[in-house]
Amino acid sequence: MENSDAGSIAAIIAGLGIFLVFFFAFLIFFIICSWKIYKKAGKEGWECIVPIYNIIVYLDIIKRPRWWIVLYFIPLVSLVIAVINCMDTAKAFGKSTGFGIGLLLLSPIFYPILAFGDAKYIYNETDPLINEIQEFK
Repeated sequence: MENSDAGSIAAIIAGLGIFLVFFFAFLIFFIICSWKIYKKAGKEGWECIVPIYNIIVYLDIIKRPRWWIVLYFIPLVSLVIAVINCMDTAKAFGKSTGFGIGLLLLSPIFYPILAFGDAKYIYNETDPLINEIQEFK
């Protein structure tokens, strides 16, 4: 009976270890993707790994007001804000609404496409006319 319990515990620990390896690999991959996206937007890559500050910088990238950070902490409102932010991220990089839906529903596929693909950040801070046109759309 004791060997059976020890085997079960060993299997659970092994399964947990495998899960953690995949979890941290996935986490590191998403940090790399976020780093590349922030760099494309003209921000420093390290800004994507600092908690709370990364949201402030992200809101700057998608041209939303900084006070929207408060909306992330309201339970159901945060889901609506996530949808809006995915659409705005796609728009900020010259992609379609369909790409924004992809960012929302298939993030592990579309964020690497955004990070490593040919997408360019189209909000040019030096040209206010382009910013105004993009915000009007």
